[in-house]
Amino acid sequence: MRARIYQPAKTAMQSGTAKTKGWVLEFAQGSAREVDPLMGWTSTRDTQTQVRLRFDTREAAEAYAAARGIEVAVTEPKARKANIRARGYGENFATDRRGVWTH
Repeated sequence: MRARIYQPAKTAMQSGTAKTKGWVLEFAQGSAREVDPLMGWTSTRDTQTQVRLRFDTREAAEAYAAARGIEVAVTEPKARKANIRARGYGENFATDRRGVWTH
């Protein structure tokens, strides 16, 4: 079996960093998908692709894979920009803004 270990990125619908601290072990697809002739849906008999395991640390995910003989590929996360800071809604109307606020 093959799997990949990665740290998930935040979705486009998130403004925070929830669910991005942990690591995920996700199994690779073992067989090609087939098209159902009646409905046209794609399917596979490989149920391992539905398994997604979450770990607190990268080392824990690698130890799990090593103990079970799973071949893994680790993807390092990209670093975030350091100059991003959290802002509140009230700061839109602050008097010390850089630019003039107009309608």
